[in-house]
Amino acid sequence: MRKFLKEFKDFALKGNVMNLAVGVIIGAAFQSVVTSLTNDILSPIIGIFAGKNFDSLHVDIFGATLTYGAFITNVVNFIIMAFVVFMLVKFINKLQVITVGKPEAAPPARKCPYCFTEINKEATRCPACTSVLDE
Repeated sequence: MRKFLKEFKDFALKGNVMNLAVGVIIGAAFQSVVTSLTNDILSPIIGIFAGKNFDSLHVDIFGATLTYGAFITNVVNFIIMAFVVFMLVKFINKLQVITVGKPEAAPPARKCPYCFTEINKEATRCPACTSVLDE
């Protein structure tokens, strides 16, 4: 049991898990801001063209009320959140390239004279046909 708890503690305190937890908390907080933007600003502006608040648009079918305005508002909310997350990931990736550097390019390849498979320039044997290669 002690080993299990130690493994769990090591897992829970890894950098990736902590980063994920922080990301979820910030994402939940930001979600309320985006929800407010769509419900309090965008929906009323779109509602000007519809003649009433966009969230309240609905249709009654056989006694069931389908609130398609609220659904479209949630779709807009999702699109805004997805765009913000995309831009954030793009920024973080660019920041990593700046701080870490660009990955090294693979050494140029050459063709095996026996099976014509592309192989590493520094290889002494072909990985496909196992022929010994001349320098």
